[in-house]
Amino acid sequence: MNKNIEIQDLGYKDYKQTWDYQEQLFKGIVDTKIKNRREEAGLKTHNYFLFVEHPHVYTLGKSGDVSNLLLNEQQLTEKGATFYKINRGGDITYHGPGQIVGYPILDLENFFTDIHKYLRLLEEMIILTLAEYGLKAARSPGETGVWLDVGTPFARKICAMGVRASRWVTMHGFALNVNANLGYFDNIIPCGIRGKAVTSLNVELAKKEVNENEVKEKLLKHFSNLFDAKFA
Repeated sequence: MNKNIEIQDLGYKDYKQTWDYQEQLFKGIVDTKIKNRREEAGLKTHNYFLFVEHPHVYTLGKSGDVSNLLLNEQQLTEKGATFYKINRGGDITYHGPGQIVGYPILDLENFFTDIHKYLRLLEEMIILTLAEYGLKAARSPGETGVWLDVGTPFARKICAMGVRASRWVTMHGFALNVNANLGYFDNIIPCGIRGKAVTSLNVELAKKEVNENEVKEKLLKHFSNLFDAKFA
């Protein structure tokens, strides 16, 4: 069992390039597990946690409805955005500058074998991080992710989540709006949920800009505690 996790901050990186890189790391872990079962029992599997910031992009999960994208190809180009249909769960979401995207690529057999628990702990990491900024965030029943003012007419989403798992290996992850341009969310029905607003940490704190490196440090601290993990 290996609870060490390698942190990689990829900086500002194209979505497709990052997706391909995730797939490469994901396949490496899965291949190690197959080898363990077939011939070389005892090999340790690696775990990774990627941070990245993407250029403007819309991604649609495997069970999503493409009609939740409200732009055609020409309009996407005019917005300087791209679109990908991908292999995570969930519907449509937006990634872009000012958003902290995290991709934990873990062998959950190093931690626990429960996808529901995994998602709830990711949400808890976000909730605890936002609490350090004086915000009371929560889960919204039946809707993966993290919200503010749940159960009121002012409910708004601050963090979207969508993951893929195979052989207990995870990829994809979460997108926390920190200094995001919320106007780009107007071009989709976020996560396929009508009538719900989206927000960003800087908006909630009435600040022009929030220190993103500070937010990342807080996220990692809570992730480490929740998963009983060590970072390399």
